[in-house]
Amino acid sequence: MSARGPRRRDVLALGGAALALPLLPRVAFAETPSGVPVHGLSAFGELKYGPDFAHFDYLNADAPKGGQMNFQPPNATFNQSFLTFNTLNSLVLRGDSPPRTEYCFDSLMTNALDEPDAVYGLLASSVTISEDRNTFDFALRREARFHDGSPLTAEDVAFSFDLFREKGHPNLSEPLRFVTRTEAVDAATVRLVFNGEQSPQTILTIVIMPIVSKAYYTENEFDAATMTPPLGSGPYRIGRAVSGQTVEFDRVADYWGRDLPVNRGMYNFDRIRIDFFLDRQAAFEAFKKGDTHYRQEFTSRVWATGYDFPAITQGKVIKREFPRELAPQMQAVAINTRRPQFKDARVRQAIALCFNFEATNRTLFYGLYERSQSNFEQSDFKADGLPSPEELALLEPFRGELPPEVFDEAYLQPKADEAGRDRKLLAQASDLLAAAGWNRSGNMVTNEAGQTLRVEFLADDEGLVRVFTPWVENMKLVGLDASIRLVDSTQYEQRQNDFDFDLNMLAWSIGATPTASGLEILYHSRSANLRGNRNYPGTESAAIDAMIAAAGRAETRAELITALRALDRILRLRFEWIPTYFADVHRAAFWDMFGFVDPKPDYGFPVEAMWWFDAAKAKAIGKA
Repeated sequence: MSARGPRRRDVLALGGAALALPLLPRVAFAETPSGVPVHGLSAFGELKYGPDFAHFDYLNADAPKGGQMNFQPPNATFNQSFLTFNTLNSLVLRGDSPPRTEYCFDSLMTNALDEPDAVYGLLASSVTISEDRNTFDFALRREARFHDGSPLTAEDVAFSFDLFREKGHPNLSEPLRFVTRTEAVDAATVRLVFNGEQSPQTILTIVIMPIVSKAYYTENEFDAATMTPPLGSGPYRIGRAVSGQTVEFDRVADYWGRDLPVNRGMYNFDRIRIDFFLDRQAAFEAFKKGDTHYRQEFTSRVWATGYDFPAITQGKVIKREFPRELAPQMQAVAINTRRPQFKDARVRQAIALCFNFEATNRTLFYGLYERSQSNFEQSDFKADGLPSPEELALLEPFRGELPPEVFDEAYLQPKADEAGRDRKLLAQASDLLAAAGWNRSGNMVTNEAGQTLRVEFLADDEGLVRVFTPWVENMKLVGLDASIRLVDSTQYEQRQNDFDFDLNMLAWSIGATPTASGLEILYHSRSANLRGNRNYPGTESAAIDAMIAAAGRAETRAELITALRALDRILRLRFEWIPTYFADVHRAAFWDMFGFVDPKPDYGFPVEAMWWFDAAKAKAIGKA
């Protein structure tokens, strides 16, 4: 999901707390005993940390507080934008908000970034599960407070979930549709009751949702686009904010959860500042001057040739690669099947054949990327070879709906000639178009009604235009009326939300242990026409829905792998998502004024939350 064009929507679940409970066995979520308070949940396997842990291993518990980090965020969530903002409300679909507003709110539980699927209590000191696994009672920490000093109680939690279900961003409202009742049992106990149709992992999505103040949103409109900072309870509050230009997050010195074990070593900067740039080069120049302190580089040309400025040669700026997270990578172009010209899979496959990754990687990317074949790239969920017997058992009931190739070797996009115009692949594309009823008429292909086949890429960044241009040129060679529409950030978000595009790039993280609710946002029939969801192609398929349901039912990682490999086989042959390219590292550069624990955790890389200001280093490079 690369960020800052292609746009990444990467839900971060940060913050957290540890619990002081009697020593209990470490248990997997599927094996969690009913009626017993537990300090954490895990989808599969054992929890790494027991109830008495001091801090997460990937953090420096003694990290000093202070200093400021000006950084360019590489990922975002909900309605957040990298290029501009016109609201500070990130919890609804309306408007564009700045990244990292999530740091202003606490959640019931929080992820551990060195485990693939574990959550530990934050607002909740424990959770007790009913025997039928449909009722969850959370014991809240009585010391929890909002920034105005008011207590955060069970009524706030119940109110938040009810509010999100009715008016929240689709990423919030969709998982909550399985919740039939939210109840404040008393001031420190909140109960969630499910309808029994949820997957075992649904709760893991819900417990990391932000909690808001009932009193605040009783007096203030929740779904308003507003520049008034909301009342929060988290480690940061919004300070200075200039619409479309700058936002600053100020550390809450008396944050109620500062000394909880999972927070030790987190949220160290007194201020986190994000400046917004409509132009990539302007953003890079700000970094070179030292106005920005940290950035991840997503432009191959700049990474290969641009890091030769004085601060680099003087050793003031560090250029480094960090390992990618151990989670599937998805970056793909969606073809909008709501448009009649893209209903036929042969048309979509023809469009895919016009993408020459090899030439693009050589001429634009300096050989820094690899070709994606799957929306589960770099993971065990990526299908390979023939289906296993377990995969076949899931796929067989849908043999009549599925292409026969689903039951063969996993489809691989063909390797193209690096020269840029692979005549063999373009001929295959022409044959597919003809078979779909689009025949050559002069320089264009037309259907029986005489209509040309129009294809338009949507972009909000010149970098994307450069990537799409050779693809468009190849499409023109086979007779498509192909073009690129470059729009501003606000229009881009609006058109994405309204599915008003032909082709659109998406980079996305579904996490190391994808949940059914996360998969539904991208692939389920239910989300095909739900405004604001990321089912950009408008996918509607009983077979895909069944694979997602199988993933949701999985009680072991092996079962999850089977379901997602089966899903992957189907997705590849529908040609609704065309996988593009990936990198197996984070390419980062930063002014040498920070401390951090090395190596990074395997399942997250929020430098602004884990790193700290090193005064001695800053003084040495003139940044004190």
